[in-house]
Amino acid sequence: MGAQGYRSRNGASRHATIAGMSANDPSAAEPRGFLARLRARINRGGASIARDLRTLFRGRKIDAAVLEDLETRLLTADVGVDATNDILGDLNRRVARHELDDVEALLAALKGRLAEILKPCEQPLLIRRGDKPFVVLIIGVNGSGKTTSIGKLARTLRDQGLSVLLAAGDTFRAAAVEQLKVWAERSDSAFAAQQTGADPAAVIFDALQSAKARRIDVVLVDTAGRLHSQNHLMDELRKVKRVIQRLDADAPQEVLLVLDANQGQNALAQAQQFHAALGVTGLVLTKLDGSARGGIVVAIARALKLPIRFVGVGEKSEDFGVFDAQAFASALIEGAIT
Repeated sequence: MGAQGYRSRNGASRHATIAGMSANDPSAAEPRGFLARLRARINRGGASIARDLRTLFRGRKIDAAVLEDLETRLLTADVGVDATNDILGDLNRRVARHELDDVEALLAALKGRLAEILKPCEQPLLIRRGDKPFVVLIIGVNGSGKTTSIGKLARTLRDQGLSVLLAAGDTFRAAAVEQLKVWAERSDSAFAAQQTGADPAAVIFDALQSAKARRIDVVLVDTAGRLHSQNHLMDELRKVKRVIQRLDADAPQEVLLVLDANQGQNALAQAQQFHAALGVTGLVLTKLDGSARGGIVVAIARALKLPIRFVGVGEKSEDFGVFDAQAFASALIEGAIT
C-alpha cells in the first residue's frame, strides 16, 4: 500500500496520502501497534472462523464434512451467502484438483481467497493538495460511530501536517455539536457551528466559505445520523451535497460512509442505499472490536467493491487505522497477523 506521504504545506509533494498506518511500511511503529489491536479485538471470545478446525480435523483429508463446517462458520461470521458461495466454490474446485490435502492447506487457501476479495478495496484516502479545501462529507446512520470517526480522522490528518476544519452539520443534537467541538480541540483543528436547529446546508455553506478564506486544507463535514430508509432525510443530504457543489463543482471530493460492523447484513443494505442516493466514494468500518462477525467487511467488499478507507477497533485515536486486506483476512480467520 506504500504511498507518498505529506511532506509539508510548502513542499513539492502534490498529494497527501493518509497511509501512515499501513502494514506495508516497515519503518512505521504505529502500523504494527494498530494491526496487533486488530488481531486481538476482531475475534474476541475465541470466535475466529478457524477457532478449532485444526484440532477437530488435524491429520484428516479435506472432505465434505470439513467444507460444510467451514461454510457454517463463514455464514455465522456474516460473510454472507453470495461471498460464502464464491469462497466455497473456489475451495471445492481446489479440493477436486487435490491441491488442498489437509486443514492447514485449506486455511491458507481460505486466507488467500479472502484477501483477494478484499484487496481491491484496500485504497487509502488521498488528499489532493490543489483542492483548497478538500471536502469530506461524512454520512451514516445514528450510532454508527460517525462523529467519533471524524475526530479520529482529524487527528490523523493533523499528524500528516494538514490544516483541518470540522463543520458541525448535525444541528439536531446539541450533544453532537459539543462532541465534535471536543474532537476539534483535541486535534488542534478549526471548528464551525451554529445554533441547534439551524439549517445544516446553511451551516456547511458558511463553514466552507470560512475554510476557503483561511486556506484550510481539509474540511470534515459532520451530518445528522439518519436511517437509509428515511427518504426525506436522505433528500436533506442530497441538498447538503448540492450546496457544497455551489461553492466548488468538484466537491465534496470524498463522500465517506461510516458503518457499524455490529449491524451485520443490515450494514450492507445501508451501504447499498446510501451509495445509490449519494455516490459513496469510501467506507469506514467501526466497532470491529465489539463484533465476532467481522465477515461483513468481506460481504460489503464483494458486493460493492467500494474503497475501505479505515477500520476502527476501539475508542482511542490509535484504534483507528488504514484498511489492510491481508492483515484483515488473517485476523478474521485466526486472529494471527502473518
